[in-house]
Amino acid sequence: MNKGELIEAVSREADLSKAAATRAVDSVLKTIVKTVSKKQTVQLIGFGTFRAMKRNARKGRNPSTGEPLNIPSSTVPKFTPGGNLKISATGA
Repeated sequence: MNKGELIEAVSREADLSKAAATRAVDSVLKTIVKTVSKKQTVQLIGFGTFRAMKRNARKGRNPSTGEPLNIPSSTVPKFTPGGNLKISATGA
């Protein structure tokens, strides 16, 4: 599902116009990005948790040349699924 399909589904499920659903989806995504970029956590009970995670500096290799290189530390977003989102091994 891409963003357009998500907006279409939200529009149908919430009985909203497509414009209103677009504003709602954009607002939710913008708020999550803004909050996580401030290194705060967004926890949606039953769905999952978005948080910032520090990635340590490490050594890597240039795939084109094979030359070793240093990859600096960085902060990256991480999503941990909640109980309602986890899928069992049977696919249910």
